[in-house]
Order: sequence, then structure tokens, then C-alpha cells
Amino acid sequence: MINIFEVNETNNMIEQESLDVRTITLGISLLDCCDADLDTLNQKIYNKITTVAKDLVKTGEEIELSYGIPIVNKRISVTPIALVGGQACRDPEDFVTIAKTLDAAAKATGVNFLGGYSALVSKGMTAAEENLIRSIPMALKETERVCSSVNIGSTKTGINMDAVKLMGEIVKATAEATKENDSLGCAKLVVFCNAPDDNPFMAGAFHGVTEADAVINVGVSGPGVVKHALEAVRGENFEVLCETVKKTAFKVTRVGQLVAKEASERMGIPFGILDLSLAPTPAVGDSVADILEEMGLESVGAPGTTAALALLNDQVKKGGVMASSYVGGLSGAFIPVSEDQGMINAVAKGALTLEKLEAMTCVCSVGLDMIAIPGKTSAATISGIIADEAAIGMVNQKTTAVRIIPVIGKDVGDQVEFGGLLGYAPVQPVNPYSCEKFISRGGRIPAPIHSFKN
Repeated sequence: MINIFEVNETNNMIEQESLDVRTITLGISLLDCCDADLDTLNQKIYNKITTVAKDLVKTGEEIELSYGIPIVNKRISVTPIALVGGQACRDPEDFVTIAKTLDAAAKATGVNFLGGYSALVSKGMTAAEENLIRSIPMALKETERVCSSVNIGSTKTGINMDAVKLMGEIVKATAEATKENDSLGCAKLVVFCNAPDDNPFMAGAFHGVTEADAVINVGVSGPGVVKHALEAVRGENFEVLCETVKKTAFKVTRVGQLVAKEASERMGIPFGILDLSLAPTPAVGDSVADILEEMGLESVGAPGTTAALALLNDQVKKGGVMASSYVGGLSGAFIPVSEDQGMINAVAKGALTLEKLEAMTCVCSVGLDMIAIPGKTSAATISGIIADEAAIGMVNQKTTAVRIIPVIGKDVGDQVEFGGLLGYAPVQPVNPYSCEKFISRGGRIPAPIHSFKN
């Protein structure tokens, strides 16, 4: 039975501690849109998305009004477009027409982002998948709301190093194509290892081929709530610390479960999963870094940071998994630099380096996220960074990703403004030594021995 204390507690979380539902993401299968004629394919895609998602934004706004719970984003994810456009698209330019169709559908439905301009190439690339990948720079230049992702490895298949090499070149080309906007296109491009089929968060969301025709996936947030709870147990031992995070994560997740069930019932679309991730924003008081410092670190990046993040990630999952019928996506704690004021501060004062961020990705939800690097960084070095993250994901049987932004015209010490939830970031130094001969070998890094579990 819910009592008045719990109601007041939730109200305080929303009004004073930045609790929100970060996104309702409607996943839509486009497999039934496949057609050999490009114009027909584009029309089918537009019609399917605008029909299925016509009430998404309105439903989110109605739930906000009914319950007083902020729902920051309403988004759409679709079947990886490389699978949908294979029959009709003969070259990268054909795929760009689909990107424009997706952008038009996103605008028509009122969502802020649409994910799924994607290819899954962990073991090899078809001609269609390579064409989509080569189209990404132009697609992200010519659209506003489309997000792209490429899965280049997995624990079961190993790492497709040909795709890794190509993606280093594509990230660099995307930066050049969108250099008038501080290379913003790279903020909408993610390179994955072990990409989940049901992730509601951008820019990596896509609707997996094993999913239903349409599903509602919800991503919760609440770093400010966790930090506030930890303020009350300063100096206590690790048992108390862990229990506090776990109980708080449970409460945050229950809010997301309520929204997910309501959206599902109102739209008549099945509830898919709830993603438990603590997703920060540039707003003061809504920072994962602040949580880690509340645990006792002088600054994120100090010795002990990786252990503190591992504790946080684990307790968020333990608390949240009991609060929802279905848990999925990424779930844990995000550490994007530009989207977290505490991370930005730590980078600016030299406490947090790219190498320390890489170590932290071994124990958190995703990987190197929203990191600005010098625009002169070579494509091979970017590929090396992608390969390192993919190796962490492959060996540890977890999702890892790289969303890195080589800002054309900017160098170490400069600052880049992305705006909105994407925030801003200082440009970080990158190891200057070359990995080009390693990246250029070609082929595939085999799956680790523990992947053989059939």
C-alpha cells in the first residue's frame, strides 16, 4: 500500500533532485517495408513510422500531466536500415534517401531523435551494409534527428577489424562533413561491441530483428536522487553505502515501470523493457561524477574511481531489477563526458584522462561516450580507440561503445559546445603514437575461448 510518505518522497525526487524518465522509445519493425523499388521502400517506411508512432508524443505528454513525472524525450527506434534497404539500395547515395525519409518521419511524429540507421557487421559485411556505412557521413550531414550505429564485434563472433578500420575513417569523415557545427554529426554516431537489441537510449538505439512488430522501451534516470540519498550516509561503511544505492535505484525504477505500463496500455503496444541506466545531463546536480565524489573521491579520476563506479553500477542493477517486470537495454551508469557537469569539471582540471575513462568502461554500462578529441586525430588512431573498447566488451561479455568526436579545427585546451542534453566538453589529448600498421592488417580478431558455450 502506497502511503503519503512515499508520495512526498517521490515529489521531492522530481522537484528537487532531477528525477525524470529520460525517454520513451517506440521500437518499430520495418521488415515488412522491404521492397526492390527505392521510391516504394521510402514511402512504406514513412507510412509505417507515422502510422504506428502518431500518438507517441501526445501519450507521453498526457502521462506527464497525469502523474507529474517529467518525460524528457520521446523517441523512435527502427530495424537496422542495412537490413531493410538491401534490395533497393545499390550505392551509398540510395541509403541517404532513406535517412532523409526517416528524418521526415521523425519530424512528422514530433520525436527528438530516431535511431536505427544502423548495420550489424560483427563477423562480416554484405554489400548493403558497407554501402550504408559509407553513407553515414552524408546521411548525418543532411538530417537533423537521425542517429546511426554500427556493431563491429561481439563475444560470440570476435571483432571485425575490417569494419573497425572503416569506422575510424567514417567517424573522421562525419566530423569533416559536419565541421560547420563543431563536428556534431559524430554525436549521433555510435560504434558498438555486443550491441543490445532493445536499447532505448540514443544515439545507439535500434529495433532488433527478434523484437515484436512494435514495442515500448523506457529509459529512467536519477543521478541527483542517488547523490542526495548518499549525502545522508556520509562516512558510513560499504554495506550501508551499497544498501542506500540499491534502495534508491528501486524507487527510481518503480517510476519508470509506471510510465512504461501506462504508455503501453494507452497506445495498445506491448511493453518491451525498462533500462535502469543512470543517465546524467549537463544540469548541475544531475551528475554520475557527483555520486562518485559523494562516495569519497576528491575528484573523478582519482585512484579508487573504477572501484566506486563498479559498486554504483552493480547496486543500481540489483535494486532496479526487482522493480520492473522486464529489464534490458544497457542498465547501469553512463559516463558521457559532455553530458555530465562533474565529468566536464574533472577533465578540465586534468583529473580525468582518456586512459582512465577507458579503465572505467570495464565496469560501467557502455563505453567512451561524448568525448571531444583534436580534429587532427588520424582515422587509424580513432580505429585503435574503437578496437580497444570492443576488446573490453568482447572479453568481458558486456556492451561497450565509442561515441567520440574529433572536432575539426579544435585542439587540446579548446572547448566545444554541442547544446541541449549533449552539453559541452573540453578537447582531450590523445596518445600520439601510431597504431596504423596494427589496424591495417585486415580480417577478424577471433572470439575469446569462453565464448564457446553451445
